Amino acid sequence: MTLWIAQNFVPLMFLGLLLFLLSGFPVAFGLAATGLLFGFIGMELSTLHPDLLHISSNLFQALPLRVFGIMQNDTLLAIPFFTLMGIILERSGMAEDLLETVGQVFGPVRGGLAIAVILVGALLAATTGVVAAAVISMGLISLPIMLRYGYNRSIATGTITASGTLAQAIPPSLVLIVLADQLGRSVGDMYAGALIPGLMLVGIYIAFIVGVAIVKPSWVPALPMEARVYREPGGSAGYVSLLALLVVCSAAGVVWHQHHDAVLNPWLQRSLPAPEDERLILSLTVGSLLAWSLALANRWLRLNLLSRLAQQVTFVLIPPLVLIFLVLGTIFLGVATPTEGGAMGAVGAMVMAAAKGKLSSKLMNQALDNTARLSCFVMFILIGSTVFSFTFNAAEGHLWVEHLFDQLPGGALGFMIVVNLLVFVLGMFIDFFEIAFIVVPILAPVAAKILPELVPGMTPDMVMIWFGVILAMNLQTSFLTPPFGFALFYLRSVAPQKDYADRVTGQTIPKVTTGQIYKGSIPFILLQLLMVAAVVTWPSLVTGNMAVTEKVDVDKAMEEMAPKDIGFDSPPIDPMDGASAPPATLP
Repeated sequence: MTLWIAQNFVPLMFLGLLLFLLSGFPVAFGLAATGLLFGFIGMELSTLHPDLLHISSNLFQALPLRVFGIMQNDTLLAIPFFTLMGIILERSGMAEDLLETVGQVFGPVRGGLAIAVILVGALLAATTGVVAAAVISMGLISLPIMLRYGYNRSIATGTITASGTLAQAIPPSLVLIVLADQLGRSVGDMYAGALIPGLMLVGIYIAFIVGVAIVKPSWVPALPMEARVYREPGGSAGYVSLLALLVVCSAAGVVWHQHHDAVLNPWLQRSLPAPEDERLILSLTVGSLLAWSLALANRWLRLNLLSRLAQQVTFVLIPPLVLIFLVLGTIFLGVATPTEGGAMGAVGAMVMAAAKGKLSSKLMNQALDNTARLSCFVMFILIGSTVFSFTFNAAEGHLWVEHLFDQLPGGALGFMIVVNLLVFVLGMFIDFFEIAFIVVPILAPVAAKILPELVPGMTPDMVMIWFGVILAMNLQTSFLTPPFGFALFYLRSVAPQKDYADRVTGQTIPKVTTGQIYKGSIPFILLQLLMVAAVVTWPSLVTGNMAVTEKVDVDKAMEEMAPKDIGFDSPPIDPMDGASAPPATLP
């Protein structure tokens, strides 16, 4: 019996963890209980079987130091900062203003409301980073309008749930922070790697809606004339001035993009070209600030050059764009760490809420309470996973996992496919935090050893950042996959569960069924998996901005550091001359 337990110790650990999770025991305590229980078993049996000699009481004596190390981890401070920022923005009504304004801009075209939801979801992802807030806000505001004007129910619900999950793929995402910590890599690099794939996913969503509008125009009708509220006294919609403002600000952004290095490199004392993510964020910021300045000048000087729609769009969109710069721009520039960027984002959110007159003691109490709850949840899971990993690593579980994958057909590509399938299936049943803290630490050492052969020429850091972004894109599907997709539950909680009379048209609107919500998520799950496949196939989508590294000529640097007043004919200098007293003579 002892021999069998020793030979199957690691599989038995996983079985024990599964039993704890299925029993309904909290995940954090289930992880810790499994680690302590099997650690005790391993210590008791280590005297009987040599395979378990690695597990000893000395191992667990270091556990308190590890727990203190977790509490002192500066990287994890970004989680409460970004959570606080997101909750304040969500409670201050930013989502409502964005949805109303962007919906008015795109509403006159087929599929415009769905496109507005996707764009607002992307903006909320880049400012709040909270899936629940995005899905619930868009479900309360956009879903009734979509149902009122005849949107296909599955398209409407799928667009809302999928747009809310963009918070997991677009920085500043909590998933990216956790993955960076578990993979031992920089959060800033993880943000930079995920930016282009995240924006590409937004583009794929929009392309899908455009395709639906072409193939099935009755599924995504345009807003009727009476629903367009920002009209000029003469009856025009005001798109001409909005388009002119967009052209001028886009031109300013393009000009900045071309002269970015000439302006910032001397200030940053940098000789190489800036990465594309930095150029993109700052170009967006320059165009946004120009639009804000022109709108303010038009209002204060009463020039009447901008339409009501153009002014509304400017004053609603610019604050979140400026907040994006505060968070991402300073991180990409290297001016602030992700933790400091999160702190600036939280302060910026409070300033925005105060400017709208929404910052109150009640709002702050709610925001701080929810932030403390989430932070404690993450911290306890991390401590529990640390206890589990103590026993797992002591039993050389990483070798067992490595042997489990090294016989897979396809080598490194087979490993990548199996890992993505594993994460996708686990996402149907457990939370992304639990996957990140349980599965990723087990897979990371194997990935660091196997994946470099799949992408030769990439540094180990680039390989792991690429692997982390793939996992983040995959974990995004966990919010949409039945039966436990959290985004589906969030929308179910606010979608109408009974037939109701619409307050505008007076017509009876049928209820939204759970089956319609689940059906709507399927095409967007496929789009997300398509994006995962694209990132696996083209690693440069993630690492393209990280490939530029500054090389130092060591010989030239040594020549420059050498004293300039020493000629070739000068006698060599004794390095000890004058540096110390002469050696004492022996007695």
